[in-house]
Amino acid sequence: MATRYYITLPDGARARGADPDLSFTAQSGEGFAAELQSALRGNTLFERWRLKQDEPDEVDRSLAATDPDATVEGAQRDLHIDLVVTTSIPGAVLKQRLRLLAGSAWELRDVKAA
Repeated sequence: MATRYYITLPDGARARGADPDLSFTAQSGEGFAAELQSALRGNTLFERWRLKQDEPDEVDRSLAATDPDATVEGAQRDLHIDLVVTTSIPGAVLKQRLRLLAGSAWELRDVKAA
């Protein structure tokens, strides 16, 4: 069952995670959407993060969840970016990916069944 998440990046320039190797690099609403969609559909971001952990083989495998049907729409509104994410990935996994990509520079505005 898919869920729709409404997310805002208040300042796209500050929406960067602590590790530049795992962080957003986008400059536009469409770019942020594409990067997040890729992070949800595949496991590349998760695997890069996992390999940086002290004990990579002991990382909780539930964090590796992917959704090949995930979609992310992005729109730029002045300085902030609005993202609409539709995915079956658990909310905790979505939040972990967002923290890697954007650090704490994101806000969850609403959640609805898709």
